[in-house]
Amino acid sequence: MSEQTDANRTAAETALVDWFAAEAESRSAEGAIGAQRAEAFDRFSGQGLPHRRVEAYKYTDLRATLRTLPPAADRPDSAAVDAAVKAVPALADTDTVPVRLVIADGRFVAEASDLDALDGAVSVTGFADLLGKADPRMERIGSLAAQVDDPMLALNTALFEGGVVIEVAAGASVARPIEILHVVTSDHAVTTMPRHAVFVGEGASVSFLERHEGRGEAANVTNAAIELCVAPRARVTWAKLQAETTVSTHVGTTTVAVGEAARVNHLTVTLGARLSRSQLFARIDGEDTETAFDTATFLTGEQHSDATLVLDHKVPNGVSRERFRSVVDDTAKAIVQGRINVWQHAQKTDAQMMSNALLLSDEAEAVNKPELEIFADDVQCAHGATSGQIDEDALFYLRSRGVPKHQAERLLIESFLIEAVEGLGDSAVAPALAARIRAALHAE
Repeated sequence: MSEQTDANRTAAETALVDWFAAEAESRSAEGAIGAQRAEAFDRFSGQGLPHRRVEAYKYTDLRATLRTLPPAADRPDSAAVDAAVKAVPALADTDTVPVRLVIADGRFVAEASDLDALDGAVSVTGFADLLGKADPRMERIGSLAAQVDDPMLALNTALFEGGVVIEVAAGASVARPIEILHVVTSDHAVTTMPRHAVFVGEGASVSFLERHEGRGEAANVTNAAIELCVAPRARVTWAKLQAETTVSTHVGTTTVAVGEAARVNHLTVTLGARLSRSQLFARIDGEDTETAFDTATFLTGEQHSDATLVLDHKVPNGVSRERFRSVVDDTAKAIVQGRINVWQHAQKTDAQMMSNALLLSDEAEAVNKPELEIFADDVQCAHGATSGQIDEDALFYLRSRGVPKHQAERLLIESFLIEAVEGLGDSAVAPALAARIRAALHAE
């Protein structure tokens, strides 16, 4: 990849260079994270925004999409935060209300969060309270992201303004899910780059709901990142709901490290954004792990969604399941890129990947790109992909029992997507996500 020069940068890339330069002085006092930022921005600026000639972004050309970039969001005032939070749709169909952490315009807002409701075994600290301090937690932050070569993740490392550090104590069983709610308060388009680091202690059990909600007509740009470290024998469910407006651009990167005998269920539900890319880089570090990574995507109009997963089995006896479900209407386009790497010593790995797409119009498009790279010889690994239309036999069955055609089609689509949600195995969060999918379907 050739180094970029000022002459061939787009307006968006030039804005990012100016953004980093404008804050360089204040970040010089951030200690080790400051050095990480400089190194990350060097990597990003050498390549610029990823484009179709970069293999991992072949189907999602961000340089072509983001020719210009909205300005960085300012720090929000409390009244604007309250208004934005009140505008967020309530979670329904669940008896267990999550503990809410509010991220407004990319920054943690402690006074709008339910910190008093946190389980005593969970601690939450805003990044703003840690940057520049000699806190031992800062030595762990960035360790996962630094091992992933991705330009948008590097950009987040260089420019993230805020977010939270969450620690769950070893052996804790956290009763209520922890909701990380992202909202934008501005009426004009802005760019936000939140960052979160989550450390789940050995033997702990906890559930998270990551929400990105949009409102208004502003074409916001989000580049979010999460580092999730799961210690041995911990149990974690993580659900992400991306429901931003259909003029927004969303890039979300999650890096995960899974310890011995841990269990991780991860689900991404994509309903919003004009262009979205949810990418997940998972590393199986301990033996006897069980992991599941699911997606449920519903696209209409001219929406474009990219679900990218890179899973590294580095040790023996790991079980993983990757299931992608997409429903695509109008001229929308759904991309699935799933890659499983089985390292030489990862014997007895059992990894299965499946992608299913339901196309509701002749112009809708689904792209599946599954990959397996296996260096061990005693493993079970497979992948498959299908794309097609609504099952005519099932449709006939429902219509023969008096169900109108449109309603019958919606019932079949609903069951197709919600099966992925039920796989999360979280009775507190899954019903709420299923309700959001039903609402999106019936809004059509």
